[in-house]
Amino acid sequence: MRKIKGLWKLLFGRTTLLVLLLLFQVAVLIGGFALLDKYVFLFNYIIGFISLIILLYILNARQNASFKLTWIMLIMFTPFFGVVFYLFTRVQPGTRFIARRIESTIEHQRPYLAQDPQLLTRLQAESPETAGLAKYIHDSGNYPTYENTQVKYFPSGEDKFREMVKALKEAKEFIFMEYFIVDKGFMWDTVLAILAQKVKEGVEVRFMYDGTCSLSLLPPKYPDKLRKMGIKCKVFAPIMPFLSTHQNNRDHRKVLVIDGHTAFTGGINLADEYINEIERFGHWKDTAVMVKGDAVKSFTLMFLQMWDIAEINTPTPTAKYIRSGFEPAMDLPAEGYVIPYGDSPYDTEYVGERVYMDILYNAKRYVHIMTPYLILDEEMITALTYAVKRGVEVIIMMPHVPDKIYAYLLARTYYGELIDAGVEIYEYTPGFVHAKVFTSDDEKAVVGTINLDFRSLYLHFEDAVFIYKNPAVASAEEDFQRTLEKCQKITKEDCRQYNVFKKLLGRVLRLVAPLM
Repeated sequence: MRKIKGLWKLLFGRTTLLVLLLLFQVAVLIGGFALLDKYVFLFNYIIGFISLIILLYILNARQNASFKLTWIMLIMFTPFFGVVFYLFTRVQPGTRFIARRIESTIEHQRPYLAQDPQLLTRLQAESPETAGLAKYIHDSGNYPTYENTQVKYFPSGEDKFREMVKALKEAKEFIFMEYFIVDKGFMWDTVLAILAQKVKEGVEVRFMYDGTCSLSLLPPKYPDKLRKMGIKCKVFAPIMPFLSTHQNNRDHRKVLVIDGHTAFTGGINLADEYINEIERFGHWKDTAVMVKGDAVKSFTLMFLQMWDIAEINTPTPTAKYIRSGFEPAMDLPAEGYVIPYGDSPYDTEYVGERVYMDILYNAKRYVHIMTPYLILDEEMITALTYAVKRGVEVIIMMPHVPDKIYAYLLARTYYGELIDAGVEIYEYTPGFVHAKVFTSDDEKAVVGTINLDFRSLYLHFEDAVFIYKNPAVASAEEDFQRTLEKCQKITKEDCRQYNVFKKLLGRVLRLVAPLM
């Protein structure tokens, strides 16, 4: 009976309906191409001319070289499809609306995003290169550097979940939650019960999740259920049955803010596999951090930027939720500098990638990386290999049990050239690594949502926290070393012996990797 219900849901569910409607639009487009067949010669001249104009535009555009190369190949080998697809991705009023709304919200928040100049002077005296990175993040990403901040590192989803539950139960004023994936189960049921209780106690609760959940994880009217419980709920970019590049820019952030003094971020979503309550791809290795103190202000502002995208007439009164002058808790030292930051696909700055590259270019002894995906552009390959050539130890930890086979096949295509350059690659044999962590030289660490792939670095809304000379850096590095003991080192021989068909498929996928 369960199998029959599952088949019925597959055949007649909303996911199937969405796919069919999208395929119908594609069929209409193909039919339109067929109608133009009798005008093929004139049509070819027109498309050739338009292709030339677009190719010149692409060559001179301020865009990543990998994206340029992919578009050029697509337009040269399939001119009509390439031209139509390129114009389609560039002429999207929805994306422009979101970009304008984010810019407007940031302008509204500008007074709260000011950088303390004395703090920057102190950082400059300690580390000019780190001060330069801090200036870049503030000037280009609009996020300041903070002191008076405590950071606690969690080496697993289970550890983060326990602390998260405790913090939620202690909320007195407001709770802001923004997650990419929410799925029914022990984790979400536990959190939802706490949120419902907090609403009854007079705590304001705002909850936002990405629209991809509406495909298969949550019912389409799920926000209505939460609103009836008193929870303010929004779905970011619900998946709709029409073709739009706006739906390619997902909200991949995982942000929790409590009372303006405590925040959480990292790779952990609200689903049972993230805390190993269920097993999907072997043991799920993930990480997170809890931030307490002045730096929580940036997480609060980050959340409100996304929440207010649709609030044209009634933007959130920002001052109501900003806190300052924290007294550090006794169990955590408030040392060093902390920079929470977000990344948006609607500006011209790739802050997430730039922070990672800055760490690689300024490392003196080592850079250790955990990432679930490895789909790189030439700039990142150069940064990784140049670090090794300077004598820096670079180790990348990857999953041994992948969640997406196409992503794993793509990642394997980079193994050989990286290993040849001296980069060490390990795979986590117990299962799947979903952590997004950089550590370097016992001084720097980044923990957040940003993967080493085109989607995270260029197409998604992301967030992370850069940590400098805070004890959490040592905790992250200790976790890396403990996890490394459970990993298998990948050698050139392993690369040579890898399945030939899978190698070929990975190479083919690499041709269109930037558009995936």
